[in-house]
Amino acid sequence: MWCELFVSKVIDENDVAAFHRHGIEPDSFFTEVERDVVKFTLDYAEQNGGNAPSYAMIVSKFPDFNYFPKISDSFEHLAREIKNREGKQRLAELFNRELPSLFESADSELVISTLLSRLESIKIRTNIREKIGRDLSEIKPTLMSEYQKREEGKSFKRYDTPFPTLTKEIGGFFTGDVYGVMAESGRGKTYLVGEFVDSLLRQGARVLVKSYEVKEYVWMARLISIITAHDETFVDELGRKLGIPNRDILAGRLEDIVRDRFFDVVEHLDTYYPGKLYFQGKSDPGLTRTLDDLDAELSRERVDAVVLDPFYGLSDVYGRNANKTAGGAAEYAATRFENIVGDHDVIGIYTVQATVEKKQTDLDGGREIKLPTRDQVKTSKRLLDIATVLFSFDSLEKEGIARIGCEKGRNGGEDFTLDLIALFDYGVLREFPTGQAAAEQFSP
Repeated sequence: MWCELFVSKVIDENDVAAFHRHGIEPDSFFTEVERDVVKFTLDYAEQNGGNAPSYAMIVSKFPDFNYFPKISDSFEHLAREIKNREGKQRLAELFNRELPSLFESADSELVISTLLSRLESIKIRTNIREKIGRDLSEIKPTLMSEYQKREEGKSFKRYDTPFPTLTKEIGGFFTGDVYGVMAESGRGKTYLVGEFVDSLLRQGARVLVKSYEVKEYVWMARLISIITAHDETFVDELGRKLGIPNRDILAGRLEDIVRDRFFDVVEHLDTYYPGKLYFQGKSDPGLTRTLDDLDAELSRERVDAVVLDPFYGLSDVYGRNANKTAGGAAEYAATRFENIVGDHDVIGIYTVQATVEKKQTDLDGGREIKLPTRDQVKTSKRLLDIATVLFSFDSLEKEGIARIGCEKGRNGGEDFTLDLIALFDYGVLREFPTGQAAAEQFSP
């Protein structure tokens, strides 16, 4: 009946656009006659300048359709009744048809995540929007409230980066935003991410790391080098503060005093940081690879930041081609990751590899430090688009230098670059000291 009332009003008022305004389409109905009438009306309007067919044409073509003249109910009321009916019908199909088979074939976690996803889809599909947007009188009070929350640090959280000059330039890391790190292979993406994680943990953040290419022992060895470098465990002949050598941890050849220091750090590792680390590493049976898994994990545990190293470790990147275009699966995965970061109000950090360019050499034949550009990333341009800040990174390990840049910055910092001291084996990636700090470093 509600379809007949809605179509009758469309015919009387010659207002086919009412279907689009209220989200009414053939699939909003569950009988063949209703779907065919709506489709015919829309097709007729498309071929006849937007005009509706006459009631006589509809009745002659669809004898089972009842035309009701002079409907006084508004389109909004009729649409609400149609959507209400549709919602109940789709819920019935979900619980009576889909859920039993899913319940038998999947584990409870998948059942729950699928059920929540389908319920949200039904809710969105059957939602009635009576206004096209919020006007200024509605925006005003929420704007004031949101500013006060931000002023008090309640609306979002902000964390410093490991590099004060970079923090000043981009404002820091903000929950709800995505930060990308791109570099060519072997140039130190994971070391940079380790510095990010160490900095966040020192500020009390709870960080989830998914390391798809580095095993737990190797990743933690690097973190211990970073920790001991910050603690200034060693000082070399140039006055540089260093950590326990990473290669010696990996090789199991630490000298006695250093070995004692290593075991002392490990013993107190779980109480060292104000924050908390949740780690999933390569070959770990607990390492999950789908965005559904990530969404569920962030729902179960309060987390402030999540790290995907690298992004293409997700199986979603190579999954079903959602929009039937080249790279469609990766594009969809990037958008889904952005939504998950926003929904859970966390900092999202990912790494992605840039393609190797022809080596650039200086006059002495050495390689020049050169930040990659976004056109060197082939995974998906959408992945770069979701980043609030897209960091580019390069290093010359033998020379002990690195450079970080902002290839893209939505809130400032674009084209900014910063040179760093890079002694990766000793856990060092920091700004060059300036002024009094530089003088003290080299004082006798």
